[in-house]
Amino acid sequence: MPSAIKPIAHEERLSLVGHLDELRSRLIICIIAFVVAFGLCLWQGDALLNILNKPLQESTATSGTKDSGGRLEQQARFQVALRTALIREQQALDQLARSIPDLTPAARTALLRSIKAQGEAIALLPKETPKRQPVTLAVGEPFTTTLTVSAWFALIFSLPIILFQLYAFILPAFTPKERKVALPLLLMVPLLFISGVVFGYYVVVPPAVKFLQSFNDQSFDILVQAKDYYRFVLLALLGMGILFQIPVGILAATKAGIVTPRQLRKNRRYAILIIAVVAMLLPGTDPVTMLMAMLPLIVLFEASIILASLLDRRSSTVPETEAVAVSADAADDEPDPKLTNPPTEPDRDD
Repeated sequence: MPSAIKPIAHEERLSLVGHLDELRSRLIICIIAFVVAFGLCLWQGDALLNILNKPLQESTATSGTKDSGGRLEQQARFQVALRTALIREQQALDQLARSIPDLTPAARTALLRSIKAQGEAIALLPKETPKRQPVTLAVGEPFTTTLTVSAWFALIFSLPIILFQLYAFILPAFTPKERKVALPLLLMVPLLFISGVVFGYYVVVPPAVKFLQSFNDQSFDILVQAKDYYRFVLLALLGMGILFQIPVGILAATKAGIVTPRQLRKNRRYAILIIAVVAMLLPGTDPVTMLMAMLPLIVLFEASIILASLLDRRSSTVPETEAVAVSADAADDEPDPKLTNPPTEPDRDD
C-alpha cells in the first residue's frame, strides 16, 4: 500500500491494473479513516447528541410570557411556580413553629410532618423549566438515531483524509502548473465546509428552530421527534457547508475558462437571486434566517470574484513576461547581418 501514501508523479505511467490497485488502496485508507472516526464518534455519542440538542434547548426555552407554549410547557412552568409557593409556605410554617413555643406535642408533630412533606415535594419539583429534548417513539430509535448521528460526524471528521486520497489519486493527471491551482482549491474545500457548518450551527439553526417551534404553539402540544429533528439539523448544516463552497466553484469555473470575472460582475444580480432561492430552500428557514444565510454567501461570492480577478490578472501577466523574454532571447540569438553578409567589393572594370 505504499502508493496510496505518496502521490504518484506526473511523469510516472501505470497500467490499468496498477490504477485499480492504487484505487483499492486509497479506498481502503478512506474506509479505515471513516471506521476509526465512527468508533470515536460512537464512543462520544452522548456529547455529540448534546451538541445537536443545544439549539433546541436554547431556542425552546420559556419566554416568560403567560400564554406562550403548549400544555406541556405550561405544565412545566406550573411546577416551577408550585415549587416557589411551597418554599414560601415551608418558610412560613417554620417561622410559625418557632414563634409559638407553647404548641401541644401533637400540633408540633403535625406541623413538623407538614414541613417535612413540603420539603420532599420541593425536592421533586424542578427549580426551572426543564430544557426541551427530542423524544423517541420507536423501540430501536435511540440506537439507530445515535448510529446515524455518529456516522454523519464521522464523515465530517474523516473528510480531510478522504479529500487528500482523492487529490493523490487524480494528481498524476495534472501538470505541475495545474497542480498549483488544484491544491489550493482542494485545501479550501474542508476549511470552507467546516466554516459553513459552524456558521449554520450558531447562526442559522437556532433562529430556524425557534421560529418553527414558536409558530402557533398555543394550538399544539409540541413534541420533537429525535429522528426528524436530527435529520433537520444535519441537513441544514450540510446545506450550509455545501453552500460555502461557492469560492471553490467560482475559481474552478474561471480557471477552466467557463466564465470570466467580468461576466460574473455583469450578472451579479442573477447570482444574488440564485443565492436567495437556495437560501430559501434550506430546511425550515424563515425570512429573517434566510437573510442571515444570504449575507455570508453574498460576501463569499464577491470575495471569489476579487480573488478570481487577481488570479486571472496574474496568469495573464506571466505569459506576457515569458513572451518578452522569448523575443529578447530570439533577438540575441539572431545573427548580425554585418557578419553574415560581409560587404562585397565593387567589380572593377579592367
